[in-house]
Amino acid sequence: MLHRTNVVLDEKIVQEAMEIGHIKTKRALIDTAIKEFIAKRRKNTLVDFLVELNGESPFYEGYDYKNMRGRDLPTIK
Repeated sequence: MLHRTNVVLDEKIVQEAMEIGHIKTKRALIDTAIKEFIAKRRKNTLVDFLVELNGESPFYEGYDYKNMRGRDLPTIK
């Protein structure tokens, strides 16, 4: 389904975005921007983060969370 609308855009940033993205038309630029916006917002979930890890640990080699749990933490007054 297509929806027609009129928007006022800053021509300078439109041209810059088209050059950077190698996009030929303003319509394609807007479609790309909306799709990337949606993908970025959806990607910011814990599930996506875990899928990206693909079974690998996000911690450095030798990280010992159990040791960290036993330490004394400073108290807030």
